[in-house]
Amino acid sequence: MGQNDNHQAWKPFFFKAVLSGSLLLLAQGNPVPVGAQSDSTANIPDLVGVWDGGGRVRPVNGPNMPWTPDNFPVLNERALAYQEVFDEALAPKYDCVPSSSPALQYDPYFMEVVQWPDRVLFRYEKDDQLRTVWLDGRTPTPLDHSIQGFSVGRYDEGSLLVETTHFLFDVTGFDDYNGIPSSQLKKVTERYWREGEELRMTLTLEDPMFLREPASYTTRWLPGPEGYKLQGYGCDPIQARRAVKFMIPKYR
Repeated sequence: MGQNDNHQAWKPFFFKAVLSGSLLLLAQGNPVPVGAQSDSTANIPDLVGVWDGGGRVRPVNGPNMPWTPDNFPVLNERALAYQEVFDEALAPKYDCVPSSSPALQYDPYFMEVVQWPDRVLFRYEKDDQLRTVWLDGRTPTPLDHSIQGFSVGRYDEGSLLVETTHFLFDVTGFDDYNGIPSSQLKKVTERYWREGEELRMTLTLEDPMFLREPASYTTRWLPGPEGYKLQGYGCDPIQARRAVKFMIPKYR
């Protein structure tokens, strides 16, 4: 084997080792120091960890529920028309289609946050979703539309500010229950910060196709139990569809 052959054999091993090390860091939840992207780390919050957003943290009708009569979005005529004809049996969730923002953030499940120099990863137990928030200044392209959109972020005065655009049309894009859709023009802005042991977030939703004005809510997570690992959601479309058989159809 010549020198070039040795070089070619070494390259795959090297890249495999680097990749394995990176995946190991991600799996362990160890953040790469985020100071690499900023001259000052004093205002970068530590968001790393597994966070509990379940019923004990946000009890039904409690103070940390997202939407109340006081802040529920003001719908336009188009949204009201969609809501009027919506049939629960047609909800995409019964085909295991994942939730998107803003429902993904307030559904009562755990999530995990990992901070890297160029990105922040949000992994949600709900629907096994993974969101990437890019911190490196990149901008979306026309090919970046997806159900979770395209997220960019920056650190600002001790918080993480995230802006997400480039969503797909979603017939239940507001949430899984109210029959309110969202459009490709939806924009979601999130601000995350720490208050003691709590992780808090204010989310602002804009969608000129369906909302008359922006709508916001603030909620929280608490640290998950020590050693907790996110559980697989494991949605089975056949099982999920069985619930539809017991629904009273809106149309015959």
